[in-house]
Amino acid sequence: MKPICIIPARGGSKGVPKKNIRKIGGNPLIAYTIKSALKSKIFSHVFVCTEGPDIARISKNFGAEVPFLRPKEYAQDSSTDLDVVKHFYSVEGSQ
Repeated sequence: MKPICIIPARGGSKGVPKKNIRKIGGNPLIAYTIKSALKSKIFSHVFVCTEGPDIARISKNFGAEVPFLRPKEYAQDSSTDLDVVKHFYSVEGSQ
C-alpha cells in the first residue's frame, strides 16, 4: 500500500498574497510541488487541501486531486498543518 500526499495550500498568505498561484518560471508555484509529488511515483494519490477555488482549479489542472474545499476555520494564520491534515482525514475518511 502506497502512502498518500497531502499538500496544504492556503490562499490567504499575508506575506506574499496569492503566492500559490503566482507564476514562477511560467508555472504557478503550487504546480512545482504537485509535479514533484506525482513524478516521485511514491504516492497512490496526491491531494491538495485548500480553501481557495483558484488554487483548487489550478491544482486539478496539474493532476492533483481536490475532493473538497476546506473550511475557512482551517485556513487561518493560526491553523497548523496538523489541524489541516486531521480535518482532511475526518472528511475524506467519511466519504
